[in-house]
Amino acid sequence: MKLSAKEKTAFGLGAVGKDMVYMLSASYILYYYQDVLGVSAMAMGIILMAARVFDAFNDPIMGVIVAKTRTRWGKFRPWLLVGTLCNAIVLYLMFAAPPAWNGSGIVAYAAITYVVWGVTYTMMDIPFWSMIPAFTEGGKERENLTTMARSCSGVGSALVTIITMKCVYMLGQGNERTGFRWFALIVAVLFVLFITITCLTIREKSTVHMETPTVRQMFSALIHNDQAMTVVITIVLINCSLYITSNLLLYFFKYDVSGESWYNSYTLFSTFGGAVQILSMMVLFPLLRKFMSSIRVFYLSFGMAIAGYAILLVLMIGGHTVLGALVVPGFLIFAAFGMLTVLTTVFLANTVDYGEMKNHRRDESVIFSMQTFVVKLASGVAVLIAAICLSLCNLKQDTSAAVVARAADSSVLGLRLTMAGIPMIGLFIAVLVFRKKYILTEKKLQEINAAIKNQENC
Repeated sequence: MKLSAKEKTAFGLGAVGKDMVYMLSASYILYYYQDVLGVSAMAMGIILMAARVFDAFNDPIMGVIVAKTRTRWGKFRPWLLVGTLCNAIVLYLMFAAPPAWNGSGIVAYAAITYVVWGVTYTMMDIPFWSMIPAFTEGGKERENLTTMARSCSGVGSALVTIITMKCVYMLGQGNERTGFRWFALIVAVLFVLFITITCLTIREKSTVHMETPTVRQMFSALIHNDQAMTVVITIVLINCSLYITSNLLLYFFKYDVSGESWYNSYTLFSTFGGAVQILSMMVLFPLLRKFMSSIRVFYLSFGMAIAGYAILLVLMIGGHTVLGALVVPGFLIFAAFGMLTVLTTVFLANTVDYGEMKNHRRDESVIFSMQTFVVKLASGVAVLIAAICLSLCNLKQDTSAAVVARAADSSVLGLRLTMAGIPMIGLFIAVLVFRKKYILTEKKLQEINAAIKNQENC
């Protein structure tokens, strides 16, 4: 039986809620503890990196647990619902630090809640995506649902990026600590509501074998597949660049653009950036593919991103940080990252065929498990770099510090160089690695597919 519109909508709602929670944690936890509560930026950077690396290694373990689950409600939905409830509670606690705590107490609180948040998020994220084969018939239906769910995830992420600071100021009436607590509660409630709708609507129509590769298997697959290794290194460098910028964007608007209503400018720019990124995936990329190969679009995307960062750096150094001046570099950077996200997934899929021809085995699940692993690893490295920048630039947590930071040229210069200069270097290294090592052109892929068919016929 084909999926109904109700089932598709329910799964899409779950994706929206899931990524609203993820984006709130990924983009604002450093700001909340460092800028609002006054925790050392270095301490938070180390905590966040350690937690994200641990979470990356935790993914395969959770996959094994889900795969061994047998209940009357299936193997996926129980973990999806339990993980969501636990994660929503921890999300609220994470942004509702006890007012009486300070110093080492608040650092310990941040560390414990963030690590537990990561574990509980994995508890629901793994079964959410893994359950797709259990209620779809495969082929076009499965592909369309996955694409729709990924788009809904993007909507959830963009929504939180756009409204967070506005809502925080409105809910807290100027008090960011209170505002974050109430906003986290609202997001947590919506998260539980959306996932509950998913669990009540979706039924597992078949039993599926869920392959759960270990970390050892993932690295073994990379060692024996040089093209997968090339794409993974490229993904790490691209995502490090993206996450460094996203982690520091809030600080850039507060301490560099400044002004009493800096959060209005930040909200407007985030809205613009989110829209450009989504449209680049859905419209610009398909349009460019009509005129050039995927590899040429890839290089074009790199060129756009590096040019965007170069223009941004020139504008920053020249003191042209008004919102209107940031539109051009913002468009180039956001559009480029949108297309790079799509293309790295495509290229990673190509390495599966290459590995099958070379090693006579198809490591599909292993390779794609590695993608999640390295994205989380890149996120951890990026947040540590952002925290080091904040610490060295001596950007403090109170509002008056914004004026001080703006007056201190060295602090602002350090923020600008980290936010635009380091990502530009990272992307330049990524394009060099890719250009030197990646060989899977469209012609080469046709040869590989022919070779695989010959192997199967022998």
